Amino acid sequence: MKHGVAILGATGSIGKSALDVIERHPDRFRVVALTAQSNVAALLALCTRFRPDLAVIADPAHGKALRDGLAVAGVPTQGLGGAAALAAAATADGADTVIAAIVGAAGLVPTLAAARAGRRILLANKEAIVCAGGLLMEAVRAGAAQLLPLDSEHSAIHQCLAGAVGTRGGVRRLILTASGGPFRTRVDLTGVTPEQACAHPNWVMGRKISVDSATLMNKGLEVIEANWLFGFAPSIIDVVVHPQSVVHSMVEFIDGSVLAQLGTPDMRTPLAYALGFPERVASGSDSLDFLALGALTFEAPNRARFPCLRLAYDALRAGPAACIWLNAANEVAVEAFLARRLSFLGIARVIESALEQAPLHAPRSIDDVLQEDTSARRRASALVVESA
Repeated sequence: MKHGVAILGATGSIGKSALDVIERHPDRFRVVALTAQSNVAALLALCTRFRPDLAVIADPAHGKALRDGLAVAGVPTQGLGGAAALAAAATADGADTVIAAIVGAAGLVPTLAAARAGRRILLANKEAIVCAGGLLMEAVRAGAAQLLPLDSEHSAIHQCLAGAVGTRGGVRRLILTASGGPFRTRVDLTGVTPEQACAHPNWVMGRKISVDSATLMNKGLEVIEANWLFGFAPSIIDVVVHPQSVVHSMVEFIDGSVLAQLGTPDMRTPLAYALGFPERVASGSDSLDFLALGALTFEAPNRARFPCLRLAYDALRAGPAACIWLNAANEVAVEAFLARRLSFLGIARVIESALEQAPLHAPRSIDDVLQEDTSARRRASALVVESA
C-alpha cells in the first residue's frame, strides 16, 4: 500500500530533499499535498511533476496566480491560497504522513492540525515544538498521531534510543553534536556579514537556519526540542562541537556505553529513516567512507562567544512562555540582521533583553501561544530599532 504524503514547505531545502527520496520509491509513496509560502512558479513546477491532489500558497495574494497556473498547465490539482488553507493540506484526505517543514511560527497551526487528525508527522519545523511543545505533545496523544524528528541530530537520538530497546531508564546523557558553524574558529565576530553567516561549511540550508547555525541558536533550539521529543531534563542534554558533521548525535547510558549515529551530511538520510520507519529505505545519500574520513574531533562550545546557546538553556529552565519569547525574538533579530539593520552580535543582545520581559506562565491554548509570540515580536522589534 502506498503512503500518501503532504509536504508543508515543499519548495524549501527540506521539501526538495523529501521529494527526492519520495521519487526514488514510487511504489511506496504518493504526493498528496504540497505547500509554499509565496513561490508560485516553484510550486507550479512541483505540481506538474508530482500531480498532487492539493496545492496551497500561503500568501493569499498569490492564490489566483496558483489557480490560473494550474489551469494553464492542465494539472488537475486543487489550488488554494491563504495561511488558513495550510491546515487543509496538513489534513488532506489520503495523506497519512505529513512533513512539517515550514520555517517559523507559521508552521505551528498546520502541525497541530495534523497531530489532532492522527497523522504521522515528520517534524522539521522547530517552532512547533519550541513554542508549543506541551500543546503539540498533547495533540499527538489525543489524536493517536506519531511524531518523528527530521533534524539530523534528533533523528540520530531517535535511532540510538530505538536501537537500545528497553534501556530508556538507563540513559545518562543525550549528546547533540554541532558543526560549530562558519565562525567556530573566528575570534572577532564584529563586522560579520549575512553572506558570511550563511556560508555553512557542511550543510546547504536556508538563510534563517544558516544564521541560527552561525550563532549556535540552532543548537539551543534543538536542546529545547530534545526535551519535549524524548522527555529528558535539560541537565542531561549536552552539546558538543563536532566540525566534521559525521557523528550526528549520541546517547550515553549508565553502564558507560555510548551509541552514536553516523552518516554523510545529507538531509535525505533522516528523511528516508522517518518516511520508512520502522523499515529502512534507500535515501540516495553517499556511503560513509571511513578510510577517507581522517580524524573526528570534538570540543566544547564556546558559550561566551556564542551566548545564544546559553540563552536557550535559560529559556528552557524558565518555562514554555520564555521559549516562545526566545524563538520570536530570534526570528525578529535574524531578519533584521539579514536586512543589515542589526549587527551579528546584536542578535544575542536583542534576544537577551527581550527575555527579561518574558512571563512565567505556560500557554494553555494556541491563542495564548500566538499572543505571546506577538508580544515578543513587538518587544524585539523595538529593541532592534533602539540598537540602530
